[in-house]
Amino acid sequence: MRVDAQLRSRPNDLGDIGAAVITLAGEQAAITNGIPLSMLPLEFPAFPGREEFNVHAILKPAREVGGDFYEAINEGVRQGYKEGYLRKSMVDDPIIDRKNTKDNTPALIYLDIVPGDKIKITLAAKGGGSENMSEVKMMKAADGIEGVIDFVVDRVKRSGGNPCPPIIVGVGLGGNFEQSALLAKKSLLRPLNEKNPDPKWAKVEDEILERVNNLGIGPQGLGGRTTAIAVNILHKACHIACMPVAVNIQCHVHRHKSTTI
Repeated sequence: MRVDAQLRSRPNDLGDIGAAVITLAGEQAAITNGIPLSMLPLEFPAFPGREEFNVHAILKPAREVGGDFYEAINEGVRQGYKEGYLRKSMVDDPIIDRKNTKDNTPALIYLDIVPGDKIKITLAAKGGGSENMSEVKMMKAADGIEGVIDFVVDRVKRSGGNPCPPIIVGVGLGGNFEQSALLAKKSLLRPLNEKNPDPKWAKVEDEILERVNNLGIGPQGLGGRTTAIAVNILHKACHIACMPVAVNIQCHVHRHKSTTI
């Protein structure tokens, strides 16, 4: 039976027509799967018999791209830093050779597997000066929230003007040694105009921010009451014997961008 004849038998309601198309597509799938692509037209006409719908299709066979995901990102970084005339800051060996790779690769890449059919990519071009002011401490549960607050404030105090304040203070709580550091890093990506969705943690963030700004370090370490513009906390479950706390400080430039593909 012709597709247009079947569609004409359906009500004129747009939702019913859409449902008809989906149903017919499913019914024809078994047949079309067996047809060689070379026998199919590359362009299909507009919606048959229904001039009020400007709907048509172009056949583009699916193909497997192949390649390495990590290398694809590194190639993007390589091209971006070359074409953008950005400073190349990566060395191939951390302590002995320390030769500049001359293209800012390899990138530091972290993946989260989430539901859906899209990929969200976030680039954060973080400077080493503020990164050097970061710290992880394996605290005891007995230290309590006051111990956590004291540690974070002390970390900022010891940093002084080195991270180019005003800063954003990222705090990661829980997980384990390395996960707390990643939580602190991720917390920096929260928009500055958004509060912590959990009221009890929002209160802790406010207290830390007040104490940090009372340190008097100020912009660029020259004194003043604006040492930090935000404190962001992320937390997750942890082992009963542990209470890892990480502080990751970001400078005022805070270069980052996200896109979804």
